[in-house]
Amino acid sequence: MRKIAVINQKGGVGKTTTAVNLAAGLAQCGKKVCVLDLDPQAHASLHLGITVGEQETSVYDLLCGEAQLSDVRQWISPNLAVVPANIDLAAAEMELAGEVGREVILKDKMDLDTEDFDFVIIDCPPSLGVLTLNALTAVDEVFLPLQPHFLALHGLSKLLRTIEIVAKRLNPTLHLEGIVLCMYESSTRLAAEVSRDVEEFLQRNAAHSPVWASAKFFQTKIRRNIRLAEAPSFGQSIFEYASNSHGAEDYLSLAYEVLAIEGTPKKSNTNAKAVVTA
Repeated sequence: MRKIAVINQKGGVGKTTTAVNLAAGLAQCGKKVCVLDLDPQAHASLHLGITVGEQETSVYDLLCGEAQLSDVRQWISPNLAVVPANIDLAAAEMELAGEVGREVILKDKMDLDTEDFDFVIIDCPPSLGVLTLNALTAVDEVFLPLQPHFLALHGLSKLLRTIEIVAKRLNPTLHLEGIVLCMYESSTRLAAEVSRDVEEFLQRNAAHSPVWASAKFFQTKIRRNIRLAEAPSFGQSIFEYASNSHGAEDYLSLAYEVLAIEGTPKKSNTNAKAVVTA
């Protein structure tokens, strides 16, 4: 099983969109995938049509209570499940502050889970607190979505430093696998310049840590697409909402790239075909 954290402490860069639609794309390719929503805003849950009421179990009960993953998990389709969040998760940071071993609670719960997934994809909150540390301790790979904007480099070194510290002290298998450019507009010079700046930044600093030394840009760039912005309001992934859109084409292409990292055969079904019309 591959465990991936999708993380960026800057909001509005396509983090949740990438976590949800990459997971849906992998499911379209025949893989069994679980999305774990660690963001108190619960946008990944809402994106997949799940709203957790006050009396229902959520990822909060997983971290701060006795619930197990099987108690919280909900199935969206035969190949796609979600462990949903709600606003209660915002209290977890404070409640876990004095808890011994608080950084490994999620890892311990995942180790006890008996469901056989090919991928677990964690949508992290836009911060570097206890929730994000739990995600980084529980996974092996980090995907970093970036908007091609000059502010993209802002905070990047802090994020890489956090990944490095977690790898050194808590999770030696952790590494930055790749960077996904989102909301990309190939016609602008800005997109090319920012892509070059980030790549040069990684190359300059690669020697400082093996944690991100092999990180790469994914060849697939997620183009700016209104269908991607509309899909969450319908509680659907881009493949359900607009299977013929550029967004569906791009995330299916990204799913193929992710599968190719481990040489996994690409198994697609008829629903995965994207004929681009918008």
